[in-house]
Amino acid sequence: MYDDAMRLGPTSTRLVANLAFPVVTGAALVLAIGLMNRGIDPIVAFVSAQIPAFLAVIGLERLAPYHSDWNRNHQDISVDVRHLITVTLTGAFAEPVLRWIAVMLATWLLGDFALGVWPSGWPLVLQLALALVIGELGQYWAHRLGHEVDWLWRFHALHHSAPRLYWLNAARFHPVDILIGNAAYLIPLVALGAGRDVLALWILFAAIHGVFQHCNVPVRIGPLNWIFSMAELHRWHHSRLVDESNTNYGQNLIVWDVVFGTRFLPADRQPPLDIGLAGLPAFPTTFLAQELSPLHWNEIKAGRGAVAGPLGDAGDFTEV
Repeated sequence: MYDDAMRLGPTSTRLVANLAFPVVTGAALVLAIGLMNRGIDPIVAFVSAQIPAFLAVIGLERLAPYHSDWNRNHQDISVDVRHLITVTLTGAFAEPVLRWIAVMLATWLLGDFALGVWPSGWPLVLQLALALVIGELGQYWAHRLGHEVDWLWRFHALHHSAPRLYWLNAARFHPVDILIGNAAYLIPLVALGAGRDVLALWILFAAIHGVFQHCNVPVRIGPLNWIFSMAELHRWHHSRLVDESNTNYGQNLIVWDVVFGTRFLPADRQPPLDIGLAGLPAFPTTFLAQELSPLHWNEIKAGRGAVAGPLGDAGDFTEV
């Protein structure tokens, strides 16, 4: 699908659709690996590569939108910005705790072999590929259970409350959901002995992939849709139809969806433009009410939600 509101011509838009993800992601990884090979701290390398990649996606959304209405503010930007800040802080504070837990578990389970089995002599790009496959298995099941187990769905539903898909949706998560997802990849990787450079590359790839996965750009990657869980697959995951949204659980890779039979990419129709939560009309639309929604889950499911103005913060949980 190419939007009529695109500012680029058809040929340029097709180039963007086919090349944006591999070129931007590849360039960011090359930059980060190059900086780390020169002795730059992995965190500095991560930030130096992430920022220009994000800016590229933001610019492409304006030049070649997948759906022009998704570039319009749906009174959600301020909410998503606050989620971005919350998710960033949650990840920053949780990372050292999760690393400590991983080391303790590895020592307990593996004894003298703890932290000594990772192939640290491999080139960084191959270590990243291995880390993605291993880390994705835990994240696949954490994500899938987040849809299938009601107690976990109360935290993950926030992500599906987005009224449109654009780059900032990649940060629309509840902190508990983020903690579960981060633990699912970080604990096994640290337990196996993956170093800070590998973890920094993993986080960099996941961040850029997540932005592309939700971006309002007509990304098309053809056969690579059997490897990466990219936008063409992920738009179906945000469908209001449960049979469509309970598919494509991969956060970065789609390989475990292939293995477990949950990959979904029909060839006979386009993914829906009307996305969001089905069956939860009372789910709140403001930041604080969304953060508190797991505490009011039964009321939300019963059709009682937060009453607040579109730019309000909290709202009272009362019958609507």
